[in-house]
Amino acid sequence: MLRIARLSLHRSSACTRRRGFTSAASTLPEQRHEHLPKSQSPITSKLRFFNAVTEEGTQIPTFRVLDGVGKPIEGADIPDIDEALARKMYENAAQLPIIDTLLYNLQRQGKIAFYMTSFGEEATLIGSAAALAPDDEVLGQYREMGVLLYRGFTIDSAMDSCFGNFQDPCTKGKQMPMHFSSRQFHFHTISSPLATQIPQAAGVGYALKRNPARRGRNCAVVYFGEGAASEGDFHAGMLLASTIPSPTLFIARNNGFAISTPASEQYYGDGIAARGPGYGVHTIRVDGNDMLAVYAAVREGRRLCVDEGRGVLIEAMTYRVGHHSTSDDSFAYRPRQEVEDRKRLDNPVARFRLFLEARGWWSAAEEDAFKARIKDEVMSAYRRAEGLQRPALQGMFEDVYGGEEPWNLTEQREELKRLVKKYGQVWEPWRTELKKYKGEGQEWVD
Repeated sequence: MLRIARLSLHRSSACTRRRGFTSAASTLPEQRHEHLPKSQSPITSKLRFFNAVTEEGTQIPTFRVLDGVGKPIEGADIPDIDEALARKMYENAAQLPIIDTLLYNLQRQGKIAFYMTSFGEEATLIGSAAALAPDDEVLGQYREMGVLLYRGFTIDSAMDSCFGNFQDPCTKGKQMPMHFSSRQFHFHTISSPLATQIPQAAGVGYALKRNPARRGRNCAVVYFGEGAASEGDFHAGMLLASTIPSPTLFIARNNGFAISTPASEQYYGDGIAARGPGYGVHTIRVDGNDMLAVYAAVREGRRLCVDEGRGVLIEAMTYRVGHHSTSDDSFAYRPRQEVEDRKRLDNPVARFRLFLEARGWWSAAEEDAFKARIKDEVMSAYRRAEGLQRPALQGMFEDVYGGEEPWNLTEQREELKRLVKKYGQVWEPWRTELKKYKGEGQEWVD
């Protein structure tokens, strides 16, 4: 038996050699630094940890075109921008502080329920808006009113939405102020929960990719703060857009604070941009107070996003000059002098104005005339919107769900209708309240 086994082994070995096979020992390559399975990572004998995405281990650089006084820095390539576009960008940025100041004061007077300003972040908003296609799908966080206004949304419409009157074109008075939406201008409804729009944007980008009419032509664009990037939704959105993939442009407004939490307590790594390479997406960090730099970065980022059909991450470094919202007092967690210094040393609107003036595209006289005109428009829009009634009571139950109305909504409407009939004409508090609504509830009283 042993002799038969040896003979069989000998014949098997000989057969293997004749067929061109060799033994396992003879197949080992002379160079034993082969790649790992499913990875092209090179093999190294050096035991070395790393915690930076740059080869030198330094921080990611910040792209800038204009210095603090509006002059191009040495070696900067100025984006191809003509006078008409530059003036449109400046006028849209310069009107935001005027609108913000009035609406912030109106909230303090109790005329609207809530408000959030864009003070200090105007260049990030308008520079990016100018670089997008008008039909790119935008999903904002809550500080992107400037992007919507740039696309043609009017001051009147913004005022109607903040007052929640019957001409509110966004949600017919159902949402808080600053929760804008517009099908016409491809601006998706803003929701209050933090970061929910990020994975939604990745899904919108995928839908665009599946649409033959829009594939390779449009992308989804999502805005969020560095605080929102601490949510799991950020990672879900980035993972989807990088692996599925989907043409989604992620614009992180790193304004230094997540309400009262400073950026230094939000992450230990190199900001938000350091996370992009981990998902294999093109990434850049840009000076968010430099409107030309933001415009150039977003325009190129959008091109990469649409051409490759994959996510792109842009981190805009800026500073939130205003309070987080009307529910916040930022001087409780940062010195007032710090804010005043930032307003004086690096005003993004003033920086871009100096650039325009140096080219003869803007003047002091035009500045005065423009501000006077915008103030008149804002005040006129406020007086008109304040005098309009809220939507009719019936509208409270419409456009809430698609399809058949659910039983609970039907019960709530019938209960309110019963109460209006019972108290609407006889109890003064109800009579006073009903006068605020279009139709004054008469459709339910009669």
